[in-house]
Amino acid sequence: MENLNSPVGRTVEVARRAGYSVQQVRNLERDGVLPPARRTAGGHRTYREVHVTSALAYRALAAGIGPVAAKELLRLVHAGESGQVLAVLDAAHAGLHTERADLELARTAAEAIAAEAITDVSDEDALSISELAGALGVRPSTLRHWDAAGLVVPDRATGRGGARHYTPEQVRDARIVHQLRQAGYRIAQVRAIMPEFRRAPARVESALAARDAALTARSLALLDAAAPLRALLAHGRGDSAVLPPSGMAGNPSLR
Repeated sequence: MENLNSPVGRTVEVARRAGYSVQQVRNLERDGVLPPARRTAGGHRTYREVHVTSALAYRALAAGIGPVAAKELLRLVHAGESGQVLAVLDAAHAGLHTERADLELARTAAEAIAAEAITDVSDEDALSISELAGALGVRPSTLRHWDAAGLVVPDRATGRGGARHYTPEQVRDARIVHQLRQAGYRIAQVRAIMPEFRRAPARVESALAARDAALTARSLALLDAAAPLRALLAHGRGDSAVLPPSGMAGNPSLR
């Protein structure tokens, strides 16, 4: 393992190696992402390998869990809270796993829903808001919100304040919206997708593929963060024993 106490030099060298600007390096130090730099007699900052490693860890973590969470995690690292650090990482990986599972369900459902033929329908085939809410497993207020947002706009009974009723086409749209929301899409994103879906159902598959690519990028970013984080945790302990070598964690006889 590289000695994280080895000198690196001035701010510009950390910036060059970490892929940041000089000002960004200073901001990261200010925010606690980097430990405090030492100062020369003339007041210039001097950095060590621990600063470069912290900046690289933050770059990867920011892509994996977001900048705010990444900053908080690096602060925990520098505070020596290794247990909390590992718990946050476990939660991040578990969250990605859940999002992937939800995404796969949404893809399967979207394909099935898009393939359904809507033929020989009549007024009697329409569902009330309570019936559709029950079928989807959501609250009627959710359907009202989708109506107000322009995602699924039902027909209305004649007269002021007429009751909502959903045609088979609108029911299909509601099922698609429900799957997209479960897959993590925000209202604005779903609003952009739905008109395209009505014209070309393959548009939903394209959107889900983009979501899949985003999840993959976040997973890879967490993988990139693993090595610098392990080095930082070991540095905080003053040794390399924070985590056992790969392959030994689950075998007590190898510890």
